[in-house]
Amino acid sequence: MGSEGPPAVTIHVTGFKKFHGVSDNPTETIVGNLQEYMKKNGLPKGLILGSCSILETAGQGALAPLYQTLQSAISGNDSESPNSKRIIWVHFGVNSGATRFAIEQQAVNEATFRCPDELGWKPQKVPIVHADGGISRTRETSLPVEEITKALAKMGYEVMPSDDAGRFVCNYVYYHSLRFAEQNGIKSLFVHVPLFLTIDEETQMQFAASLLECLLTFG
Repeated sequence: MGSEGPPAVTIHVTGFKKFHGVSDNPTETIVGNLQEYMKKNGLPKGLILGSCSILETAGQGALAPLYQTLQSAISGNDSESPNSKRIIWVHFGVNSGATRFAIEQQAVNEATFRCPDELGWKPQKVPIVHADGGISRTRETSLPVEEITKALAKMGYEVMPSDDAGRFVCNYVYYHSLRFAEQNGIKSLFVHVPLFLTIDEETQMQFAASLLECLLTFG
């Protein structure tokens, strides 16, 4: 019926474990506590919080579990047309030098790790997906990054749009997720957060909840 409004949005979320130089990854805390936090504060109507997974901070060696996680969002939906399901992946990663949140517009098909990942891999100028061609290839999110950023800034958060997610594991995961999203008719977004020393845990939890609410509107 016309009055039913848009179908519900299911948002699946990931964070990362510790890695070289960051022994306490804030995204592990944010994502680990998000279900409880959203339950306590009340889920907005039409928002379904799906899985909340913590990924190994690793590239190639962690690909199988990454794809299992991504696949879990769409398995079981075969009977419905993909368009009747609004599914978004939100990946949180830490940028230890950042002073604000960053909503990432794109990922680049390049793995150049400044230090080894947690499984000891340290690629230099390697294409993430060889089938996609060279390391200059980019993939962009289909979500409106500028509008999402403006809406969050209006709520009082220190947040900016970004077109550079780095070349480390964050970019690696985002590239695979954007590719998977395009192939499966869903959406993907990566968000960089600062350390809790820079923006405290409570503010970051509020930010994560506000972001999910924005995606209900813009997703």
